[in-house]
Amino acid sequence: MTLPLTFSPEVAKARAEGAAIVALESTIITHGMPWPQNVETARRVEAEVRKAGAVPATIAIMGGQIHIGLTDAELDALGQARDVAKLSRADLAACLAQGATGATTVAATMICAHLAGISVFATGGIGGVHRGAESSFDISADLLELAQTPVTVVAAGAKAILDLPKTLEVLETHGVPVIAFGQDAFPAFWSRDSGLPSPLRMDSAPMIAAAHRLRVQLGLPGGQLVANPIPPEAEIPREVITPVIETALAEAKGVSAKAVTPFLLQRIYELTEGRSLEANIALVLNNARLAAAIARAMA
Repeated sequence: MTLPLTFSPEVAKARAEGAAIVALESTIITHGMPWPQNVETARRVEAEVRKAGAVPATIAIMGGQIHIGLTDAELDALGQARDVAKLSRADLAACLAQGATGATTVAATMICAHLAGISVFATGGIGGVHRGAESSFDISADLLELAQTPVTVVAAGAKAILDLPKTLEVLETHGVPVIAFGQDAFPAFWSRDSGLPSPLRMDSAPMIAAAHRLRVQLGLPGGQLVANPIPPEAEIPREVITPVIETALAEAKGVSAKAVTPFLLQRIYELTEGRSLEANIALVLNNARLAAAIARAMA
């Protein structure tokens, strides 16, 4: 059976030439920001990947096809689309079968990137274990995806709204390498230091690329999480953001499932008067640069 993959001209050319390619998710476009800021930010991230010597491949589901890379027209259409599904492993195939429009989360982007032969993916922060998961069982599918799909994911750690110690425990249980880039502390999205040590540390893109290749050679399933701290000038220190997160969590009672994270991020945006979004954009751009360097080392 032929896979329902459609490559943009830029990505198709990069594949033919064996060039470095970096996968990018699309939920930041459809569920993270309003139009036109969402598309403007997506173009900035793509430009950062190109500037760092790789080709960006923003992934989305449109018209029954997995689009690996979006043209300008497709990106504009996605940015203005309504009722876009937020896709993970559970609903990816259903969206394709229905011919609906869907944006890919970390898990779904990893699946699609692997199908397209792309080994590196840049995002903002991964999902993880939500606070109170011992009673709600709310744990992101991103964690299990990292355990089974061989893609190196560059993120600014896990989202700071999560239970970070439990998130690290689940990743360890499933054998996922968690690698802090250039520091010993595990970063916490808007903050460089979560107060938790990172299980692993690496200081260069070639070393991370070598570890990815060796996992494949050893027959170890799954990918790697590269926790890349937000640039110092853009961070919101832990002591500043923690009370804001606690306020947002207290207001999120009654919100559940896929609605939790968008609600919390929007509320934190309001409580920080936009500072959290500025930090979010800065860390995504930073992750795009590191992912491009890793992709170049792999290529």
